[in-house]
Amino acid sequence: MKVTIDGQSIEVEPGTTILQAARMIGGESVPPAMCYYSKLKGSGGKCRCCLVEVSKGSERDPRPMPKLMASCVTGVMDGMEVNSISSQRVLDARKSVTEFLLINHPLDCPVCDQAGECDLQNLSFKHGAGKTRFIEEKRTFEPENIGPNIQLHMNRCILCYRCVMVADQLTDDRVHGVMNRGDHSQISTCISKAIDNEFSGNMIDVCPVGALTDKTFRFKQRVWFNKPFNAHRDCDKCCGKTTLWMFGDEIQRVTGRKDIYHEVEEFICNECRFDHKDPSHWVIEGPRKFEKGSVINQNNYTQKLEKVTIETEHNILLGREQDRKKISMPDVPLTEQGKKKLKEGNV
Repeated sequence: MKVTIDGQSIEVEPGTTILQAARMIGGESVPPAMCYYSKLKGSGGKCRCCLVEVSKGSERDPRPMPKLMASCVTGVMDGMEVNSISSQRVLDARKSVTEFLLINHPLDCPVCDQAGECDLQNLSFKHGAGKTRFIEEKRTFEPENIGPNIQLHMNRCILCYRCVMVADQLTDDRVHGVMNRGDHSQISTCISKAIDNEFSGNMIDVCPVGALTDKTFRFKQRVWFNKPFNAHRDCDKCCGKTTLWMFGDEIQRVTGRKDIYHEVEEFICNECRFDHKDPSHWVIEGPRKFEKGSVINQNNYTQKLEKVTIETEHNILLGREQDRKKISMPDVPLTEQGKKKLKEGNV
C-alpha cells in the first residue's frame, strides 16, 4: 500500500504504522518519539510527541481525520496522505507537548550523565520555548536506591514505561513498575527490592532521559569527550556486541549498539555491561559512527579532516617586519648609546 508523508511517497507492507513509514523515508519528516521503541512490544501512544495530521484517510475514504493522530500507533492505509513537519498545526502541538513534558523536569543538564545523548534535549532544542509559563512548584521525589548498578532520578522521569517493558519482556522476575496514580505516579520497586536481574542494565539504554543512569559511569565524563568503538566478545548470555566508550586506554562505560533513532540493535547482559572494563576482554572492530547532528560528533575522529590553508594577499603583509622591529626594538641595546640613538631618531 502507498502512503505519502510531506509529499514523499513510499510503498509499505500492511500493518505498518505512520511512524515506521516515516522512518523508511527518513529526513526531517520523521516525527520525534519519546515512548515508542521498535524492539519493545506494546510501546507507543503515551508521550504524544509523534502527533501528525492525516489530511487524507485513504483512497476508499479520502476524508481527513479530524484530530491529530499519534503516528506510532496509527496504521497506514492505502492512499493515505500525512503532514508532519509541513503542518503548522502539528508543529504547534509538538511545542505544547514539549512544554508539558518540561513542566516538572528539573534543569539538570549541566550535571546529568544523559546530556549529549538525551532525546528530551533534542526535542526541547527543536520544539521547546525559550522560557516557561509554569509558576507552580515542581513535582519532586525522594531518592531511592534500586540496586548497585542503576541510579534512579525520579525527578527527571517522563513516565514513558520503556524500562517497565524491558523488565517484562526480557526477564522473568520484574520487581519494579509504576506506583501510585496521576501526578503522584513514579517508577519504583514494589517492596523496596533491588533490581538485580541479568538484563536490568538495558533499562539504562532505553531510557530517553536521565532518569536511569549507570552508577559505574556516574559523573566520570561527558559523552562527547569519550571515543565510542564497536566491539564484541564471546558471551553465552547475549550477543556480546557492544559499544565501548573510551577515554584514552580506559573503558569508562559499555552500552548496547544503537541505531540512528537511538534504539538498541540488540540487548546485552549485565556481565558485558558492568564486569568487562578491560580492553583486553574485547575485540575492537573500529570507531562507531553517529548521525551528523549529534554532539558526540564534535571533533569527530571518524571523518577525514582537510588541512585548512588561509591564502593571504601579499600586499597585506608588506611592512609587517618593519613594524615588528619598531614595536619590539630588538636591535636597540639597553645601553646609554642605544638611548642616545633613540633620541636622535636614528632607529
